[in-house]
Amino acid sequence: MRIEAACAAALATTFAIGFTACGGGGGGAPLSPSPGPSQPGQPAATVTITAAGVSPRTVRIEPGQSVRFENNDTQAHVPSSDPHPTHTDCPAINAAGTLAPGASRDTAALPAARSCGFHDHNNPDDDRFRGQIVVGDGPEMPGY
Repeated sequence: MRIEAACAAALATTFAIGFTACGGGGGGAPLSPSPGPSQPGQPAATVTITAAGVSPRTVRIEPGQSVRFENNDTQAHVPSSDPHPTHTDCPAINAAGTLAPGASRDTAALPAARSCGFHDHNNPDDDRFRGQIVVGDGPEMPGY
């Protein structure tokens, strides 16, 4: 019984030392994956919204990636999938939601090669706030 207790204590000490050595508290910076444009779900492009409209009007990403919308206007904007008002063509765009002035948010991952038109739900008829996301080898839509 004493041998088993001694072995258990030695094993516990070994694990404690191992976890302490690997666990942090050291001076190095924590490691984190570096997101690249080819990682699924990572924003691969940014669309900036100002009072003048969206820029760029067309972005191209790979399937599984997302797009970041940044609102640099003094008004709120709601990036939304075409068509208005149902927003059903590429619902992943709708995940950006309402952007207060100064806010930014990403769409959900756009999974398939295609073209997705978007507009500002608050200004659906204003062409300055219309654009397209081309996913993979999807064709660009005319007029954007």
